[in-house]
Amino acid sequence: MGQAEEYLDRIPMWTRKKNSLEDVRRFLDYLGNPDRDRPAIHVAGTNGKGSVCAFLTSILEEAGYSTGTFISPHLVEVRERFLINGRMVDQESFEGAFETVLEASRKLADQGLCHPTFFEFLFYMAMVLFRMRDVDVMILETGMGGRLDTTNVLERPAACVITSISMDHTKFLGDTLAKIAGEKAGIIKTGVPLIFDDGQPEVSTILEGFAFRRGAARYPVGRDDFHVEEIGEKGLSISARMKDGRCLELEIPFEAFYQAENAMLAVRTLDVLRQPGECPRTGCRMPGHGPCICPDGMEWGISDQHIVKGLKNTFWPGRMEQVRPGIYLDGAHNPGGIEAFIQTAGEISHRQGKKPWLLFAAVSDKDYERMAEQLCKEMIWEAVGVVHMNSDRGLAAEALARVFRTYTSRPVYSYGDTKSAVWDMAEKSREGLLFCAGSLYLIGEIKAVLEQKT
Repeated sequence: MGQAEEYLDRIPMWTRKKNSLEDVRRFLDYLGNPDRDRPAIHVAGTNGKGSVCAFLTSILEEAGYSTGTFISPHLVEVRERFLINGRMVDQESFEGAFETVLEASRKLADQGLCHPTFFEFLFYMAMVLFRMRDVDVMILETGMGGRLDTTNVLERPAACVITSISMDHTKFLGDTLAKIAGEKAGIIKTGVPLIFDDGQPEVSTILEGFAFRRGAARYPVGRDDFHVEEIGEKGLSISARMKDGRCLELEIPFEAFYQAENAMLAVRTLDVLRQPGECPRTGCRMPGHGPCICPDGMEWGISDQHIVKGLKNTFWPGRMEQVRPGIYLDGAHNPGGIEAFIQTAGEISHRQGKKPWLLFAAVSDKDYERMAEQLCKEMIWEAVGVVHMNSDRGLAAEALARVFRTYTSRPVYSYGDTKSAVWDMAEKSREGLLFCAGSLYLIGEIKAVLEQKT
């Protein structure tokens, strides 16, 4: 591990005071306001943010744009959070950006500004990196929430995207969907088009209300905007309704049905940017408020062919990713994500005619009991393995095993470390399918274990 990674690991993630957006702006001012140099697409939501960012990145790259993508969390190493044209930033550039931000932190500390939190430090690094590499477009994923998120310092992105919303981070964002939606809606900017998941009427009403009050064009994306034509081991084939009413046949290289929704959000976003104008729907949930007009901006040179090829070539690890024959990894880590995970795992098991096994881990501040109940009541597993992750926030395996045993009569195996869990569960499930879920940190640890195996 290099000096930069060691320093970043020592920054407390949750125990230090979070800086205000005014403080974040002051820091960026010191850096020369690199966030104002180029257009950005801002992505918030509970589930699917990273996937939408990956689809956007791949399509834009296919269209000839150089991209800088900032995501979280990472699976194996922190450099994964900074993507230049879809690929992890090189070590030299990473360390250069780190040194720039570190120097700024020390000088601004002398002026009374608090040291950046872990996420703030990484965001500043992303802004420095993207300016250093002179990218054409930035794709930025929020860390948590939206209204108070560090990334919300963006003043006028090209588009705002809000993916599906479910109960997560309730301690910080609120204990109802309405409260959480209100926090996510905080990224909506005056005159900036909003593209959002239209799967929940309660959430959609809140998002449309925020957008209307801020004069933002509203583009809801729902199940009637696409039709899944085929699901196979190579992914999904869908027919997508474009903004002008045409249908475009698309291939998505993932087996998970929820990726069709995420892909459609990305497609609609770029379709809106390349063709500013009226919303494709006249039925808005805010009474008396018709379609909005998206303001003219830069011309985006994105063709249907760019969309088709970009989607087909998208790679996004840890989201129902088949890493080895019969072993799937999915970062589902909240009730909404688990629901989508169960749907996809069940479809894959049924299609392949093989029995499913589960390996699960969770961090202690997640609603792990509700997730365990969902997993056991909505799907029959041959057996369940639970493991303690190598993290201070990781829930003890025996505590997790006790929870699962209250909801299933199937065998529940407990493991103290990821390495033993992976190999034992892989051996037990060799005639079936092993699905691993519960935390992106678990997925990262499993990937590290599999890469060590020669």
